[in-house]
Amino acid sequence: MNRSAGRRLTAAVLTVVAVTSGATACSSGASGTSTKGSDGGTFTVWDPYPQFDKSSAWAKLLDGCGAKAGVKVKRTAFDTGDLTNKALLAAQQGNSADVLIVDNPVVSTLAEAGVLTSTDDTRLDVSTVDHNLIAAGQSGGKTYGTPIGANTLALYYNKAVLKAAGVDISSVEDWKSLTAALAKVKGAGKKGITFSAIGTEEGSFQFLPWYWGSGAQLTALDSDKAVSALSLWKNWLDKGYAPNSVINNTQTTSWQEFATGDYAFAENGTWQLANAAKAGFDYGVIPVPAATGGDAAAPTGGEFVTVPVQDDTGRYATTQKLVSCLSSSQNLLATDTTLSYVAPTAEVQDKQVAADPGLKPWVDAVHAAKGRTSDDLGTKYPKISEQLWKAVQSTLSGSASPKDALTAAQSAAAK
Repeated sequence: MNRSAGRRLTAAVLTVVAVTSGATACSSGASGTSTKGSDGGTFTVWDPYPQFDKSSAWAKLLDGCGAKAGVKVKRTAFDTGDLTNKALLAAQQGNSADVLIVDNPVVSTLAEAGVLTSTDDTRLDVSTVDHNLIAAGQSGGKTYGTPIGANTLALYYNKAVLKAAGVDISSVEDWKSLTAALAKVKGAGKKGITFSAIGTEEGSFQFLPWYWGSGAQLTALDSDKAVSALSLWKNWLDKGYAPNSVINNTQTTSWQEFATGDYAFAENGTWQLANAAKAGFDYGVIPVPAATGGDAAAPTGGEFVTVPVQDDTGRYATTQKLVSCLSSSQNLLATDTTLSYVAPTAEVQDKQVAADPGLKPWVDAVHAAKGRTSDDLGTKYPKISEQLWKAVQSTLSGSASPKDALTAAQSAAAK
């Protein structure tokens, strides 16, 4: 690693280590996190799936890909936030994993710190991956890894609530028609829409479909379009179409409100599909509408399979085989079904919809989605996001107008 990359890495480590402590990891192999096998035939994989033990389909897939490549795979699982810190420290110590699976907004942080190889280095073929999904792993004109799958946000709706209010879901196609539907629902004695506006990344994540749906860009938080998006949410609270609880709602507590059966709509993600099936009422899903119609771009969640820099570049050939195996069409179908993800390629998406037609709205939402660090924002995104959620909190709590809150946010983000 060159000297400038070393400086970038040290800065990144200091940034991340300050907010992470008390690491806990689980491993399907031997204990500890040493990344080099003594026999030279062991390749290490670090992932953010501690919920899967060595008997899981995921762990067995890793072992199978290792066997296919002629090596043994040693897997260690971390909590998502802890994994970034561990990856940065390991790179600083020259002890990186061979394969690193990380949340997609983290890719640009690791890439800019000099931790990751690009697909040019590893000759990894990502030509079939949807362009809007691979963009989350691009920085400075290069691509770092490949998405293992994606989740995103859409609107769940309660069919019985809408029917009682006389709302035809096909009429909901833009902000005006959605707001009109909420007014009818309230008039019928039910509740309108719930979402998460908490003062964390979750709040920004949930606001982004409306923000991008207005046509606003994250480089200009104080634009008129941005103000219109925040004004939409504020108007819903003022008119009682959304509850004041959204200010503190996480995506989990927001879902719990929807699960009562009293709400017409809830903004939430694919990860709630299992809960939706157990809700006890008929529901449907539509993409978040853009201001003037069509599908708004929602932010993508999900992980990238990446390849950290190694001193022994001879390892890359085998690592590439492991990554290609994990991201192959055959394996993606099973993996993304397990993770409740939409696959990153059209071929596998078609197979998912054929197996479960209910996934079609989610595939459409993923097609319209974009990465939070796309538009080459890279490591600028976390600072922008923090100011965005602060503006949302200020506005919804009544302490500032949408315009004043976003003007302050833009000023802080630009410093």
